[in-house]
Amino acid sequence: MSSERRHLTSPTELRALSHPTRLTILTLLDEEGPLTATEAGERIGESPANASFHLRTLAKYGYVEEAPGGRGRQRPWQIVRRDVDIPGDELSAEAKLAADALLELIRARDNDRLLAYGRTRADYPKEWRSAATEMRMSLHLTATELAELGERIEQLLQPYVESDEARPGTLPVAFGLFAVPTRLPADDDEADVR
Repeated sequence: MSSERRHLTSPTELRALSHPTRLTILTLLDEEGPLTATEAGERIGESPANASFHLRTLAKYGYVEEAPGGRGRQRPWQIVRRDVDIPGDELSAEAKLAADALLELIRARDNDRLLAYGRTRADYPKEWRSAATEMRMSLHLTATELAELGERIEQLLQPYVESDEARPGTLPVAFGLFAVPTRLPADDDEADVR
């Protein structure tokens, strides 16, 4: 992804992304690379006209762009790669509602991916089954340490994100991580947790 971080604060942009078909198309382009509206529609069970509408909407907000090498109806689209951030504390009430809907949809999709892998795990070659990982642990951190942990993980992943293209021997890999407090701070907890 580019070093430019896109901060999503517009309710309109957030609503545009929170449409299930648009998220499905973004995932498809991310995993498979450039596709025409017809190809995208076929893969997700939508008409070419509907897929085209959603692709144009995503392009309007800068999430996809025309890929080189096509014309007219054979015009392929590709995902625009860049870091996206939804700064929750900076959102208006309307944007917060849209962000909540988007994040709920993304979390549900993440869960669906994990469940789908669990159902099909045995179908993967042993090397892929051995390489896949699920990790759960409970940590006791300050807010500063939690933020630092997130930054370090992002730095660790950056070389893989920067080389994010289909290469021989690669498969699309869903990487999800959550590190969130599990209870509210007590009055006597350190001020650092705020």
